[in-house]
Amino acid sequence: MTNQFAAPQRGVRTDRRVFLRGVGAVAAGIAATALTGCGTGTSRSVDGGSGKSSKTLVVRNSGGTYGDANQKAVYEPFTKETGIKVEVVNIEYAQMLAQIKQGRPQFDVIDDSMADFVLFKKEGATETLDFDRLKNFKTAGIAKSLVTGNAVGKNYWASVMAYRTDAFGGKKPSSWADFWDTKAFPGSRALQAVDADLPELEFALLADGVDPDKLYPLDVDRAFRSLDAIKGDVKKFWDTGALPGVLLGRKEVVASSVWHGRLDALIKGGAPLAYQWNGARRQSNGLGIPKGAANLDAAYQLIDFSLRPEVQAHYAELYPMAPTVPAAYKKLSSKTAANLASSPAHLESGFDLDVEWWIKNQDAVSKRWQEWTHA
Repeated sequence: MTNQFAAPQRGVRTDRRVFLRGVGAVAAGIAATALTGCGTGTSRSVDGGSGKSSKTLVVRNSGGTYGDANQKAVYEPFTKETGIKVEVVNIEYAQMLAQIKQGRPQFDVIDDSMADFVLFKKEGATETLDFDRLKNFKTAGIAKSLVTGNAVGKNYWASVMAYRTDAFGGKKPSSWADFWDTKAFPGSRALQAVDADLPELEFALLADGVDPDKLYPLDVDRAFRSLDAIKGDVKKFWDTGALPGVLLGRKEVVASSVWHGRLDALIKGGAPLAYQWNGARRQSNGLGIPKGAANLDAAYQLIDFSLRPEVQAHYAELYPMAPTVPAAYKKLSSKTAANLASSPAHLESGFDLDVEWWIKNQDAVSKRWQEWTHA
């Protein structure tokens, strides 16, 4: 099956969904973080009395630049500390589920969207985590919404507004209400197509005055009435992560929704573009263990290692997905922190997508969205 809102964790869709953002250059100048700590496993095979394991741990992630950042910030330091080698597989939800159902998962740790973990839980396909085996979790301060029993949140990403800074005579849109106000902020818009990710009903409701804390359950009828008001000004419903930057760069639109980070390279190159964080829709990915994992102790070790503040900070410096561990911000540069979805200011001004609501309503809403865009 295809779960459309597992945005940054879809193997073959990594290029458009994992904030490919051209941030690889950032990694080149970053020194490896000094890491200390101890493993939690008790049944590891040990190599030559060194205290390091000779096992190999297999992790599923979505590859691409997302996987590269994991390799540098997480897997290589983990191997250096524990001696446990890490191999990576890039497979989709359906293939993962099939392997687990057959009792032979070819991976020990799942790095995937929290939405997929909800589906895995319904299928009984993942271990119930023993949080007593995750010593770093106890002091991590991870939001309760990112602790689901079978997974623990690892990173945030977000959908935000982007706009041309030279389009409105010096004025800056500061909300989705401004995005909808084509009189005060004239020009064409772009919104996300349903085959890219979930319909952006939340933005329509925020523009119509709904309080962010009262978004869910979404008032679908009200959202589409709000969308009706701007439909004539929407020039394009974009279906790839790169397209908003192209449309904005060519001045075909002056404002667009966008997966945060996709404009970073353009902005660094001097393009007159900016993000607007108010009303950002946050989603998260996490870590869990499949039923039948061959290397359970090592899997717990890697998950625990990933929740260290210094590891989360190192990852965020390499790649613009945000830490779930608040203490990581004490180890981040102010420049990096200002561009992350879980910075204190952005947590306050944005909201978390309600995974359960969307799992229940995705098919019906997506069908209505398709009909609306083609009407």
